[in-house]
Amino acid sequence: MSATGSRRVIYAALAGNALIAVTKFVAASVTGSSAMLSEAVHSLVDTGNQGLLLYGLKRASRPADKSHPFGYGMELYFWAFVVAILIFGLGAGVSAYEGIMKLRDPHPVSNAYVNYIVLALALVFEGLAWLAAFRHFRSVKGQRGYLEAVRLSKDPTEFTVLFEDSAAILGLIVAFAGLVLAEVLDMPMLDGVASLLIGAILAVTAVYLARECKGLLTGEAASPRMVRELEAMIAATPQIIKQNELLTLHFGPSEILLNLSVDFADDLTSAEVEACVTALERQIKSRYPEIRRIFIEAQSMSESGLPIGDR
Repeated sequence: MSATGSRRVIYAALAGNALIAVTKFVAASVTGSSAMLSEAVHSLVDTGNQGLLLYGLKRASRPADKSHPFGYGMELYFWAFVVAILIFGLGAGVSAYEGIMKLRDPHPVSNAYVNYIVLALALVFEGLAWLAAFRHFRSVKGQRGYLEAVRLSKDPTEFTVLFEDSAAILGLIVAFAGLVLAEVLDMPMLDGVASLLIGAILAVTAVYLARECKGLLTGEAASPRMVRELEAMIAATPQIIKQNELLTLHFGPSEILLNLSVDFADDLTSAEVEACVTALERQIKSRYPEIRRIFIEAQSMSESGLPIGDR
């Protein structure tokens, strides 16, 4: 799916979370619930996160220039990493703090029905946002499993919103259960326990997102399937005796750098080598338009510098 599809999902999540955050803050101030306040902060952080993802998409779409000859695509990875940090620092941190404060000074929640109404409405809105994010992710994952698709995805917008919405739904369920049990069992401390659990959910989500974004930010290769097909193309080129190296690097979700070191047949003229390189570049870009730049180095096996075991 195009970047437009990603933006549509993010806009939907941003609008929903902004409205939910305001409602939750009002409910938290009326009832004094720590779990509700944690959920309000959670929704506020998610709203800011969607804004950062949109900003990252805008920054990443800028064309290459002299200072960034390979473009700005990796800025999206940076802002997605910032999102993970905010979820951990603000979302999980504030939730944990509120939970600890409630455990130290447990007090009953007033007007509990307000919380129930707000949580029920939030669950509906979050569910709709989650469904939109899930459908988007399912449309781009192909035949791969969900966890494999997350691991191999080079576009953090495809899974970040889905993870945030999933954490939001779990948080709402925990908050609802904590409030009900606190009232039924007359144990106000359970409200604080629910806040701590919400913090734990956010912390786990943040760590997983940070791990996925770190790999993208530090430079990941193209998918193994793409690499295998590229190797097959090179092997099927009669003018090439041997492939020495094939290196790929993502500079953005849909921008890949390809660097090839190959050994051409010794009896080829310079004109024939040039024609082979041109034909190979056209073939590769026709099959994979996301490979924007290709560098092909003509080098013999003895000069490639590769260890014997890698040749």
